[in-house]
Amino acid sequence: MNDQVLNLLQTKGLIDDKVKRIAEDLVSRGKTLEQALVGGKYVSEADFTKIQAESLGIGYEDLTDFTLNPEVMALIPKQTLENFQILPLRFDGQTLVVALRDPQDYRAVESLEFLTDEKGWKLKVVTALPSQFKRLTKSGKGLSTEVEGALEQAKGKFEKTKEAEEEVAGNIEEVIKGAPVSRIISVIMRHAVEAGASDIHIEPVENESRIRYRIDGVLRTALSLPIYVHPALVSRVKVMANLKIDETRIPQDGRISQTINGKKIDFRISTLPVVDHEKVVMRILDTTAGAPTLENLGFRKQYIDIMKQEIKKPHGMFLITGPTGSGKSTTLFAALNVLNADGVNISTLEDPVEYFIAGVNQSQIRPEIGYTFATGLRALLRQDPNVVMVGEIRDKDTAELAIHASLTGHLIFSTLHTNDVYGLVPRLMDIGVQPFLLAATMNLGVAQRLARKICEFCKEPQEIPAETVAKLTEEVKKIPPKYLSPNIDFTKPLVFYHGKGCPKCNNTGYTGRTAVAELFQFTPQAQKMVEEGFTAAKFKAEFERQEMMTLRQDLILKAVEGLTTVEEVLRLGQEATETE
Repeated sequence: MNDQVLNLLQTKGLIDDKVKRIAEDLVSRGKTLEQALVGGKYVSEADFTKIQAESLGIGYEDLTDFTLNPEVMALIPKQTLENFQILPLRFDGQTLVVALRDPQDYRAVESLEFLTDEKGWKLKVVTALPSQFKRLTKSGKGLSTEVEGALEQAKGKFEKTKEAEEEVAGNIEEVIKGAPVSRIISVIMRHAVEAGASDIHIEPVENESRIRYRIDGVLRTALSLPIYVHPALVSRVKVMANLKIDETRIPQDGRISQTINGKKIDFRISTLPVVDHEKVVMRILDTTAGAPTLENLGFRKQYIDIMKQEIKKPHGMFLITGPTGSGKSTTLFAALNVLNADGVNISTLEDPVEYFIAGVNQSQIRPEIGYTFATGLRALLRQDPNVVMVGEIRDKDTAELAIHASLTGHLIFSTLHTNDVYGLVPRLMDIGVQPFLLAATMNLGVAQRLARKICEFCKEPQEIPAETVAKLTEEVKKIPPKYLSPNIDFTKPLVFYHGKGCPKCNNTGYTGRTAVAELFQFTPQAQKMVEEGFTAAKFKAEFERQEMMTLRQDLILKAVEGLTTVEEVLRLGQEATETE
């Protein structure tokens, strides 16, 4: 076989006679042909692998962006995978496609053939670059596999302490300092970051400690551990966050900073007493990531034009509303980036600081020592700011300070918790702000959500019940024409899409999220309405006069455009309908 590979390499002009003789000599001394040629840098890794595959009559696959599918991995026994260095790539119900690190390992091929013959499947063997193979083998171990090893090491210690709570309490400090517990928490945190999760939940559920990740806004179970491990896991997180490990009766908050894969990651920790145990939630903040642009967030061009027009006004308030996790702070930072210039003094008050932006003065509030949004805003106004971003308006003091700051020539960015853009004014009035002050200061209100985007690698048309299509079509017809693409043909049924699931999206059908929003400009007509009485009927009339779309309309239109699914319309759109 080595002769065949060498001859092919020479025929294709990749090596000459001299290199061929050197390789033959090294092989005779015990080296593999790959070590001789690739290790000696006579041939590239890619060229050697492709020629080797050609000589064996098997396929070659580029796995640069490939992600292993756990369900396909589970088709081959774990021991077989490890013994023969096998990567299961795909299974369509009939043919199993596998990559072999050593395609000349006939024992591996025989083992696979025995397995597939027994199941009645066909087998296709391919090969890939050793470097790609190494990366995927490491990722293929998975969260549960890595944790299993640490759990096995700690098993005896945990089992000794689980019999009595008093004994657990007596030994907990020893347990949490042990390498296995530290390793379990480290692995959980690392896998969460690599999976792009925004939160980690460590929660007791009956007889197990369940680990869940929130990815693209949806919680997914990543791991289940024995319940006797739970107290040690919680205590380890508390130690890392400098919290009191012996205080289990009240909630605690803290922070952990870790460097993971070369990035500085902050984890905001929250513990909560639940029946018999404590639950931990860890919010993940990548401090090395810069704020995205408004375009990258997925806002429509019409919306971006309005936002840029409003944020370039010399004073007033730009307010965003939505539930926790709807991307409000990210949108504010994208807006601040538009204004970030040498001649502009931008200062922020945040809890926590999620993005670090060069040229912006960012301050972390600390309520536990009396440094709140209100006290911070008072201090910031003595710092000669042009633009101020307040993380959230929670009380009357903060609201009144923001109002008066905008009246004295400052541009204020902030967020509130209301269901829709109409709720901004009633919410501020409920806090205690006078209507005439709101009328004089409000520039723009934005309500937003984040919808999951369809995976582009497995996107396909979806069959939707005719009555659902008819209902959605009627709603699309009510959207102002300036938002509609000329390609939309109402004489034919609208086509909707979904992701069928593939390795790229971990079989979820979704990758990433896009912003859906509704905007309301406080025009002279709207300001007059605020002073006279901001009723829902008056708001609706002015909203339609401005030719704005509701959250639900923006969501449906993005489904028509193939960016998201009808399932997301039903998940998020129902909420939007109830609040209109």
